[in-house]
Amino acid sequence: MAAESGGVDLLQVVAVLGAGVVAGPLFKRLGFGSILGYLVAGMLIGPFGLKVLTEPETILHIAELGVIMFLFIIGLEMRPKRLWSMKKDIFGLGAAQVVGCGLLMTGVAYGLGVPLAAAFIGAMGFVLSSTAVIMQTLEERGEIAKPAGQRSIAILLLEDLAIVPLLAIVALMAPVQDNAPSRWLSFGIAIAALVGLYVVGRWLLNPMFRLLSRAKAREVMTAAALLVVLGAAVFMQAGGLSMAMGAFMAGVLLSESAYRHQLEADIDPFRSILLGLFFMAVGMSLNIAVVIQDWRYLALLVASLMAAKALGIFMVARLFKAAPLEAAKRAALFAQGGEFAFVLYSAAAMAGVIDGRQNAIMTAAVILSMLATPFVLMITDRLLPKPKQDLDGVEAPDGLTGKVLVIGFGRFGQVACQMLLARGVDVSLMDINADRIRNAEPFGFKVWYGDGTRLDILRAAGAAEARLIAVCVDKRDAAEKIVELCQAEFPQAELMVRAFDRGHALDLVKKEVAYQIRETFESALTFGAAALEHLGLDDHEVAETLEDIRQRDQDRFDLEIAGGIYAGVGVLYGNAPVPAPLFPARKQKDAEPETEEKA
Repeated sequence: MAAESGGVDLLQVVAVLGAGVVAGPLFKRLGFGSILGYLVAGMLIGPFGLKVLTEPETILHIAELGVIMFLFIIGLEMRPKRLWSMKKDIFGLGAAQVVGCGLLMTGVAYGLGVPLAAAFIGAMGFVLSSTAVIMQTLEERGEIAKPAGQRSIAILLLEDLAIVPLLAIVALMAPVQDNAPSRWLSFGIAIAALVGLYVVGRWLLNPMFRLLSRAKAREVMTAAALLVVLGAAVFMQAGGLSMAMGAFMAGVLLSESAYRHQLEADIDPFRSILLGLFFMAVGMSLNIAVVIQDWRYLALLVASLMAAKALGIFMVARLFKAAPLEAAKRAALFAQGGEFAFVLYSAAAMAGVIDGRQNAIMTAAVILSMLATPFVLMITDRLLPKPKQDLDGVEAPDGLTGKVLVIGFGRFGQVACQMLLARGVDVSLMDINADRIRNAEPFGFKVWYGDGTRLDILRAAGAAEARLIAVCVDKRDAAEKIVELCQAEFPQAELMVRAFDRGHALDLVKKEVAYQIRETFESALTFGAAALEHLGLDDHEVAETLEDIRQRDQDRFDLEIAGGIYAGVGVLYGNAPVPAPLFPARKQKDAEPETEEKA
């Protein structure tokens, strides 16, 4: 079947999807993020690369639906209660960063010869950092739940919200056509559209979904979800505002709905695919000729904007009493532009606020800044000093004489030491986390600050006089180092160790520690026993099953000590419908999963 001239034939569709399937996971695996992969893939197959597809606008018009759905899902997350609980960081810190950095970068761009209107649009687009890149980085570094991570999330929420008024500003900045209504009339129509959308969302959408849910047809709910998103987008566009704003408003109005999770599940597959296509289309739109022709100017522009934004972020962070190290890390993390810049620049170009060349230059600047971000973070991590704990109010051990030394006072250590304290055993408690030590004090615990992997600290903590050393730390490497030190230097003390997983437990048995237990074993057995009780089994049946599982686990463990991790597979209860072949013989090191506990 032949495709019409200028359209997208099947081969082009396959090429686009293939490039995205390869580049997205590859770049994510390399640590650069899937978004950069999509951008690079678009650049390679686009009109300025291999010319597999010469009209990126064809895909861009379809892929823009991904941005619309993305904003709808963001709106679903913007529940009024959540926004209110984070109001100080969102509307204080976040707003200060967006406004302050936006004005600073507007001045920098204007100083580099960019017209004022284009400088403002370019700066305000650049100030909207990449939510996807930053969230992925925070997750990889384990910082999302930390206070600094929560503040970063609050800033991202404000930046996601900021796209809505910025799109409205673009509409107001658009030149008035001769036959177009006055600005005041356009403003009135826009307000009427917002009010109309609010009325529909507040009083009609929930009853509609309630009625449709009675049909119990998944495809009907999916179609209704798409109808709401696209209908709100078209309605707002007809009112003179952006489709993205309509989708966002629809999401906010449905954020408290009982159907919120269903809507998100129905929209997310479409959003993910189309958003990937959007980034690929943006990559295709990157005018390599402009980059090559103006590379000096672009390099100066990107470096100037990133430096100005980083400086503004650092100043705002310090103004809000962030520590210098946190402020510097936030400046490096947020210094790049993000995906919403493309939305803003596209809207400004269509509205006539910026011309095609300005759009190409600013889009290229954002893409280059996103490409530079991983390298900026690596350099920052090397240059900045490692964070130091606040040791105010904590004491290092000095000449302790407890009969039992407990190393690690986390969740495991706190419960374990209760048995000892209940019998009046003289216990010395030690931990390396200063916050945990301070938090334990109001509950009646005296915990000393010290690193159990250091021999001098162990001596000061009384390891040479202790009858028993309980290693309750949650890191396998640290536990093994402590075991080695204690066995070499304090042979009089018996060692009891918290094992990370089954493989760690086997290693500890080989090291001949007095006692080891996997950290989740007993709680998992208790959980399974409670599940049987809730299913109606009597106490005798539950106890009998519990004893059977304990014995089978011990039998399997004994087999594994002699024959490796797969030696006791036959002892396990399985749920495979047919007998499965045993794993092929491999080295134990290669066969063991890295993080999951082995049954």
